[in-house]
Amino acid sequence: MSCLQSWPEPIVRVQSLSDSGMTVIPDRYIKRLSEPPSPVESPPETEVNIPVIDLSNIFSGDDSLRDETLSLISSACREWGFFQVVNHGVSHELMSRTREVWREFFHLPVEEKIAYANSPATYEGYGSRLGVEKGMKLDWSDYFFLHFLPKSLRDQKKWPMFPPSCRELVAQYGEELVRLCGILMKVFSINLGLEEDCLQKAFGGEDIGACLRVNFYPKCPQPDLALGLSPHSDPGGMTLLLPDENVSGLQVRRGHGWVTVKPAPNAFIVNIGDQIQVLSNANYKSVEHRVIVNSAKERVSLAFFYNPNGKIPIKPAEKLVSEDRPALYPAMTFNEYRLFIRTRGPCGKSQVESLKSQH
Repeated sequence: MSCLQSWPEPIVRVQSLSDSGMTVIPDRYIKRLSEPPSPVESPPETEVNIPVIDLSNIFSGDDSLRDETLSLISSACREWGFFQVVNHGVSHELMSRTREVWREFFHLPVEEKIAYANSPATYEGYGSRLGVEKGMKLDWSDYFFLHFLPKSLRDQKKWPMFPPSCRELVAQYGEELVRLCGILMKVFSINLGLEEDCLQKAFGGEDIGACLRVNFYPKCPQPDLALGLSPHSDPGGMTLLLPDENVSGLQVRRGHGWVTVKPAPNAFIVNIGDQIQVLSNANYKSVEHRVIVNSAKERVSLAFFYNPNGKIPIKPAEKLVSEDRPALYPAMTFNEYRLFIRTRGPCGKSQVESLKSQH
């Protein structure tokens, strides 16, 4: 753990590089040719996007509409690992205000932001790199990471004091997203043929984890050489992403290529994390994704991570294990699992896949 207390090299704020007017990015941000960042453009007639699903039918009294929505979500989880939800019950105004207050934060003077500088021990605060390996390639992004649940970890003093509405908005936003995640957990359980509270109980009931990472992707003078976030699957349970409404950047692995997600208005992008892949015994799979950058526009997105209690061993649900389909993963706590990310940073799907080979 001692290696995780500090960064191995001086921290460079990517926003300061972008604002400097440089035309050539430092070598540390240039990705290997094996993972070219350029978006794979689909011809208009074959444009694809992750599914967009209207959640309002979940709450309707019409069983056929409800069943149809459950089926759409089931297909999206099995075929994509990603989908968008609209009519989800979260205030559009709250979504917009929360995103914009964070945009304001990243445009504060750098000395005000540095007061919240983070360390790899918890990642909480203002950061500019993931992983503590010295000399590793870096992503073209800054971020702010904070804990929301359990409440024992929530320290609003570590949340930005400016803009003045930031702390209040984050608290409201977090409560709404915890509620929405609870609904989706029931849907996932039902679709897997489990009791509707099965996944939530496996996560720890009400004693679960949740955190927010706000991503800031500055303009990049050489967007074909860099990535805002390297390919990875999310290590936790489920992620709700509020994307930038003005510019796309998220790409989802599809076969051997990448699909650039086109955000629907006022939608959340939902994706399955590694912990639900484990609990579902790989019926649902977390899917590799990455973020491309833009030479003309900055981008802000909010990723809300809904995670198991860090001390509870996570393993495949007993009902999903049989002679024909044995348990693919050993039991492991989320605290043990996420140390991998804190040490090495984003590494595709290598961690969850490595569990299989050990078993």
